[in-house]
Amino acid sequence: MAIEVRLDLVMVKRRMSLTELSARVGISLTNLSLLKTGKVKGIRFSTLEALCRELECRPGDILVYVPGPPGRAVNPEVPLAQEETDD
Repeated sequence: MAIEVRLDLVMVKRRMSLTELSARVGISLTNLSLLKTGKVKGIRFSTLEALCRELECRPGDILVYVPGPPGRAVNPEVPLAQEETDD
């Protein structure tokens, strides 16, 4: 399964900056930036809950299932042709 992180889209809709969200949720800018770009392997439920509370959204607005090969995370900012392969 592949999970796409759409935190950036939700932030734009709510007109909230990374700095503001970081301060409200209590997550470092670095970790929030990694999450926003889909470069993390997991997220704690408490973090997801805090993000949803501050962005007034649901978990499904931030994380979306995209059918694909098992274990492959999708970063919407990188076209598929540019992603590294395990060949």
